[in-house]
Amino acid sequence: MCGIVGAIAGRDVVPVLVEGLKRLEYRGYDSAGIAVLDHGDVRRVRRTGRVAEMEAAAQAEGFHAQLGIGHTRWATHGGVTEANAHPHVSFGELAVVHNGIIENHDAQRERLKGLGYTFESQTDTEVIAHLVHYHQQKGLDLLAAVQAAARELHGAYAIAVVSKREPERLVCARMGCPLLVGLGDGENFVASDVSAIVQATRRVIFLEEGDTADVTRAGVRVFDASGVQVARDEHLSDVSLASLELGPYRHFMQKEIHEQPRAISDTFEQVIANNGFVPQLFGANAEAMLRDIEGVQILACGTSYYAGLTARYWIEAIAGLPCSVEIASEYRYRAAVANPKHLVVTISQSGETLDTMEALKYAKSLGHDRTLSICNVPESAIPRASALVYYTRAGAEIGVASTKAFTTQLVALFTLTCTLAKLRGRLNDEQEAGYLDDLRQLPGSVQHALNLEPQVQVWSERFAPKQHALFLGRGVHYPIALEGALKLKEISYIHAEAYPAGELKHGPLALVDEAMPVVVIAPNDALLEKVKSNIQEVRARGGEMFVFADLDSQFGESEQVRVIRTPRHVGVLSPIVHAIPVQLLAYHAALARGTDVDKPRNLAKSVTVE
Repeated sequence: MCGIVGAIAGRDVVPVLVEGLKRLEYRGYDSAGIAVLDHGDVRRVRRTGRVAEMEAAAQAEGFHAQLGIGHTRWATHGGVTEANAHPHVSFGELAVVHNGIIENHDAQRERLKGLGYTFESQTDTEVIAHLVHYHQQKGLDLLAAVQAAARELHGAYAIAVVSKREPERLVCARMGCPLLVGLGDGENFVASDVSAIVQATRRVIFLEEGDTADVTRAGVRVFDASGVQVARDEHLSDVSLASLELGPYRHFMQKEIHEQPRAISDTFEQVIANNGFVPQLFGANAEAMLRDIEGVQILACGTSYYAGLTARYWIEAIAGLPCSVEIASEYRYRAAVANPKHLVVTISQSGETLDTMEALKYAKSLGHDRTLSICNVPESAIPRASALVYYTRAGAEIGVASTKAFTTQLVALFTLTCTLAKLRGRLNDEQEAGYLDDLRQLPGSVQHALNLEPQVQVWSERFAPKQHALFLGRGVHYPIALEGALKLKEISYIHAEAYPAGELKHGPLALVDEAMPVVVIAPNDALLEKVKSNIQEVRARGGEMFVFADLDSQFGESEQVRVIRTPRHVGVLSPIVHAIPVQLLAYHAALARGTDVDKPRNLAKSVTVE
């Protein structure tokens, strides 16, 4: 949610800011703006809607500067209006952009009003602008003023500030929300995501909790929460411009769906390279940490939560360990009973999901020191806070609705399952060889499922006019039904619910009629006959069914029952293959309805607020 970019250089930075904001559009936003220092004055342009509208306004007003900051906003405090859009200014002297939520903004607002400050917006961010200005008025330079203001803020934030009093300086601070500094030659940058500045530099410093950074053309100084100057490691980002381009596809979601065979192969490549499931895949000290665990606790949100639900079936069946899966935002607010011998697994595509990060902190406060992160973004906050890490290698995922991140998370969780099973003596050489062969075959099976796209597209035309849908699955495929329903509602705005197929007769069957399409995940596994019985329950009520069945399942088609056959049953990895057609169904239903596939309303890619 929200995006920050800033730059200081010997050249015009306005194109850098605008291009950076365009590359942050995938995160989800409803307004955009930039503020620059131009001939000693703070100039600002903001617009609701797309970055392109703000860009046109900046060009019309002749924006040109060597120092500036930009922002894409996803509304939290206050509606979607130009007055609430960032950057926010104080007395026309300084400008601030901010990601996150300031929890004590009401108290600070009243205090600042008493000091003579007036507010033009409903946002918590304007408090930051006035607070920094207040400390400047007391004689502090910009760096010290930002540090003083940060000490008075409660909540999560990433901020960047420029001031007309110090036109050769950009100051930023981070607490709970991602922020990095990009290093150039005689120019430097700040951003909430490396994709915003990759066109200018790939050399980055990731700020840590409580850090502030003083950024000039000459260099960067970083200070920790106590104000002591510290050295932070420089990293070379592996995000490429090519991965951020659409190429021959209509949408990033379509591109990312079709990138899954490669992403899956890349994610298990290190398993093959190590000739099997070895603890070292998760970290140097993983064997000692994993060998005697007594259970697994998975914490995640959204699609990552459904990946965790799938893994629970694997972990309990293959590794023989009890596994619980919780929504991170719920776990952190209940009185959990901790077992220090449980492995806490957090799953996050971005590695910055605030609810998941806070859940991890809570787990650690309860005494959990065996922590593992499954993540797609190296050096992000959650992996850095975890003892062990397994990076999925999905590459940049731009579409808000997660696709390849989900399937690569499943690969990572399956790898964890097999590693735990092997450590516990529940995976012999023959079984391990079989699972390795299953992984090698998986990209081909996924490609087979992708080849079904024309058939799925035909189905989507029947979904487009619908307002509601049911998804059914059983066992390890029930989470895939959940994921399918989520995808459909996210991007097509069709209300969809998922149920274990056996629960149909306990309530949801009352909804079934000829206007309610029912999607059934029906692999050729031990529960197939049970699923067929559930299908008959729907058929008897006049419901129209769309069945994703394996090639070797015996399903007869009729006017009421439509069947698409995925590859022959691929065993334990079947949920990954069956995720593909439900992704394609959501994508093509959204196309048929004319919605914004990559940027669905009200949603954001990286959720960095509660």
